[in-house]
Amino acid sequence: MIVGNWAKPAGQITTPFEYWRVASPMFFSFGVVRFFWGGHMLIEAFNYKRWADQRTLDAIRSINAIEFPSTVAFASQQLNHIIRVEEMFRARLLDAPVPHCSTNTELVPELHELSQRLGDSNQWYAHYVEQLASDHRKQSVSFEFVDGKRGSMTRLEILFHIINHGTYHRGAIGHALDLAKVPHPADTYTVFIHAVEPARREQA
Repeated sequence: MIVGNWAKPAGQITTPFEYWRVASPMFFSFGVVRFFWGGHMLIEAFNYKRWADQRTLDAIRSINAIEFPSTVAFASQQLNHIIRVEEMFRARLLDAPVPHCSTNTELVPELHELSQRLGDSNQWYAHYVEQLASDHRKQSVSFEFVDGKRGSMTRLEILFHIINHGTYHRGAIGHALDLAKVPHPADTYTVFIHAVEPARREQA
């Protein structure tokens, strides 16, 4: 069978992750993947997300709402979507009732409410990954998507989705900021790590 452009080794291999575990034993023997998805980088990923989200919020507040009302509306809609998805997956991680039946709303909350909820969400996820035991990361969580289809993801996959999902929609907001003549905040991980550890530049 094929995973992407790679032939899968023989055996019961069902995911690209398992392919690399078998195809690259040296890579895994050094524990590189275990470290990356372990406590340090998982926590670091959510610290980065919180930082990048704040930079995006600051940029949205700089939009001239009178001149570019549609840009403010679009950015708010994107934030609302990010937050609702994070709140739904938080409930799934907790095996609690899902608080929303859709990933967005026709009536979007004001920016101050979105900012507060996004901050609360980032704080919750940051605390969650700090407390998540290593043997719980591969636990499977079954749930139902808003379209009624069933889904199943490990806790680690859900957390990766939250990081990736936020990055995708910040990119969409960044394009809208360009159209509104607001500088797109530099929010890549490279900028983050050198901002929080400026001594790295002296080591270069």
